[in-house]
Amino acid sequence: MKIAERIEVDPNICHGKPRIAGTRVPVHMVLGLLASGLSPEEIIRDYYDHITKEDILACIRYAQALVEEEEVHAV
Repeated sequence: MKIAERIEVDPNICHGKPRIAGTRVPVHMVLGLLASGLSPEEIIRDYYDHITKEDILACIRYAQALVEEEEVHAV
């Protein structure tokens, strides 16, 4: 099931975690690599040569949309 641009979920692939469409690359792995300081070009070159910069940007947009909708309650 497509849940965002270039992002899919299938309960039988990657334990149902969101992933880049048509791959087995979970969104959280890409975000983790970005968080560790790697550039999109480094991620593609060193880890996932079968994805594109647009795929990486789609992961960022997906995460941004989740955070935007999140409601935090003070304790």
